[in-house]
Amino acid sequence: MSENFAAGKHAFGFCDRCGFRFPLAHLVWEMEDNRRNGLRVCKDACLDPDHPQLQLNRARIFDPQTLDNPRPDLAKLDSQTLFGWDPVGAEQSTEALGQVGTVKVSTS
Repeated sequence: MSENFAAGKHAFGFCDRCGFRFPLAHLVWEMEDNRRNGLRVCKDACLDPDHPQLQLNRARIFDPQTLDNPRPDLAKLDSQTLFGWDPVGAEQSTEALGQVGTVKVSTS
């Protein structure tokens, strides 16, 4: 069977992405999600490796986003207070305290 095909020792091919001519052995299959997408590209400039981040649901990832046994905020009033000032010649400052449902604004 091998006598029906050329050996390809001197064969050349064209990169499907950049269009330059390369030896056929220099061209590799481009992979997407661990499968060939049908393009033969050059190894030097056009090859985009199949990145593991794009292979969704291949690895089990445990990424908790909540805190285990959180502690209460000791400075709750300070964390709900907004403070601002007018930096151009004003001598007064504004302090605002916000709560769910109501907003109280006091100026001093």
